[in-house]
Amino acid sequence: MYRRILLSFFTFLCCLTLAQTYEVQYMSSYNGKTLTDQSPTLVWANEKENFILNNKIREQKADYPFELTKIEKPSNTIVSYAFLKPNETISASDTESVGKQTFEFTNETKKILGYTCKKAVTKINSNTIEVWYTNELKIQGGPSTIGQNLGFVLEIERNKNSLITANSIKKVKKTDINNIIKSSITSTDQLGYKDLLWKSRFTTLKVFDNETINFSDASKSDKNIKRFANGTIILKKIKFPKITEGENIFVELKQQSNGDAYDRTGTVFFISQDKSQSFFDGLEKGAKTLPVYDNGNGKQYFGVVATENYNPAVEMMRFFTAFGINKFNHIQLKDKNWQTISPYRQDITDLKPSLSEKELWIGTFIGNYDKGGHKVSLEITIHKSDQTVYKNNTVIPLFNTLNIMEMAGQDYSTMFNQDKGLFVEFTLKKDLKNAQLRYITTGHGGWENGDEFVPKTNSIFLDGKMTYSFIPWRSDCGSYRLYNPASGNFADGLSSSDLSRSNWCPGTVTNPNFIPLGDLKAGKHTIQVKIPQGPTEGTSFSSWNVSGVLLGNE
Repeated sequence: MYRRILLSFFTFLCCLTLAQTYEVQYMSSYNGKTLTDQSPTLVWANEKENFILNNKIREQKADYPFELTKIEKPSNTIVSYAFLKPNETISASDTESVGKQTFEFTNETKKILGYTCKKAVTKINSNTIEVWYTNELKIQGGPSTIGQNLGFVLEIERNKNSLITANSIKKVKKTDINNIIKSSITSTDQLGYKDLLWKSRFTTLKVFDNETINFSDASKSDKNIKRFANGTIILKKIKFPKITEGENIFVELKQQSNGDAYDRTGTVFFISQDKSQSFFDGLEKGAKTLPVYDNGNGKQYFGVVATENYNPAVEMMRFFTAFGINKFNHIQLKDKNWQTISPYRQDITDLKPSLSEKELWIGTFIGNYDKGGHKVSLEITIHKSDQTVYKNNTVIPLFNTLNIMEMAGQDYSTMFNQDKGLFVEFTLKKDLKNAQLRYITTGHGGWENGDEFVPKTNSIFLDGKMTYSFIPWRSDCGSYRLYNPASGNFADGLSSSDLSRSNWCPGTVTNPNFIPLGDLKAGKHTIQVKIPQGPTEGTSFSSWNVSGVLLGNE
């Protein structure tokens, strides 16, 4: 009888030991300074499993999306859980990565919370990681998946500056994990998990998905996409959510040739409809119904400058197609492995005041004369961020000379052949502080003496006084040769896509210039752009596509 009681007692003690769970909290610091407003990392660990989370997750106050990690013992299987939004949780398992970790073991020791710890060192993605672990707790665990098979990790230091260290250890009878992992969970593979988690961290507005931009009488609008100018323009109406001060906005376009072998001018734009007439009216009724700009050279340029009752299209991003990417990848050259898609991505946070809570026509234009044309996909993403580079609360469209309606009768921007150049009058209803001109410019005229290949000074005049002057030029075009399979090759060993150009390269984005204008008083003002446009030669002529919007704080 006594022996049975004693055996039962020891069995109870053994089970109690095996079921013992430790709760360990960790604090993070950088360069010796404790990070403020952090939610301490929390680890629940026993012989069976370890959970890695933080206090906000335990208190169910974490913002979506958030993650927690489970390490199953003794297999060292990592199970990742991503809580994308309420009632939507995904998971993925990894049975290999812990076993693949390698360490250099040292003789160094130190005490952390009274426990003797040893140091092991590993390298991950060129980062030196020092792991301090103890074997005195008799179980394995830690604040990350690193070192899970060493012992219990109480401190991890990366590159001698980033530190996470345990600041409390206690035994607990139970954890709150069942209150956290309680909804249905969808299992996926590692790549699918990472992709879904990444995309849940920002808002995506899908605009176009593999749409054709070509030149054909057969191009017609449907219920989703409007097509104009023989298919060279596509439009879709998009509703933007409220975009707060701490959010960044990006536009991303992917383009492939669907038959056109040449480098073409492209633009992504939106149409402001807050005045009685808009660029959309010109698309529907014809370019010549838009306000005309006349600089005295005998030509009329429709829809290129703002008036009291009209705003031109606002350029979000200017891009240039590569020579035949994807469609002409059958052209073989030794050691040339052609890219299959041209990606264009640009920060457009400066345009936020014109986008937030607005429903707008978003358009893309590629000037081409090919029935196959090009394939494009376009999306706009909105990201929460602490960056506040762009602090303007006002966007005022001023001019856009890019002939988006080229195939519907809108003339090329040759107005710079006169000294007057481009001249815009505008009226500010309120004072505008820290004004900037968001200015995009590219020169065109694709023959030896054309402005595409001749550096020309762009001069900006505010209220009659020159405020900025520069030569827009790109000398890095050869970097993008692998995007240009159909680029011509010359006797001098260069390809057409290698040549330097007036602020653009085949297959790239042209970045805007942000020209400071200072503080502007309410009332009437003028902006003038002058460029020494080259003369015509036979049927060849030069032109300059310039767009400008005024940014600032009212």
